Amino acid sequence: MSHSQQEESPMASRKKEVTLQRLINNQELWEEMLGSKGLIVVDVYQGWCGPCKTVVNLFRKIRNELGDNLLHFAVAEVDSIDALEKYRGKCEPTFLFYGGGELVAVVRGANAPLLQKTIREQLEAERKVLEHGAERVVIQDEALPKENESSTVGKEEEEEGEEEEEGEEDEAD
Repeated sequence: MSHSQQEESPMASRKKEVTLQRLINNQELWEEMLGSKGLIVVDVYQGWCGPCKTVVNLFRKIRNELGDNLLHFAVAEVDSIDALEKYRGKCEPTFLFYGGGELVAVVRGANAPLLQKTIREQLEAERKVLEHGAERVVIQDEALPKENESSTVGKEEEEEGEEEEEGEEDEAD
């Protein structure tokens, strides 16, 4: 049996399907994944909600069409990864796109045409970064508080707490 025949056996293709989406369930695996070269499409999900199953066939189709070594898919459980803490408590399917360890795009909802378009655009952009030294366009997820704002939110809550205490004192008079 030649080497090329071995690679095309049904077992080999079945194994590829199993590893279509890498399971990320701790901070260490998350950081390791962010170090991967290329575009990583991450389905972030709640443990009680589970990853979005409707996109698996779409991802498989895109992977087969593009056959690109720079395209990676992963599922990440937000409950077990500190870096994804901001996504806890949300049940809407959320897909984070990472290039070079940086967030480059976000898609909410299992919107197949938008996911397909975003994957193609971001993969092309990442290829330009890697092959031609183009600048990577990094984004902030607008629906979430920015890292430096999270401390501000805490201060606002403290101030509200103080106002409530003052209000209670007024009532006691």
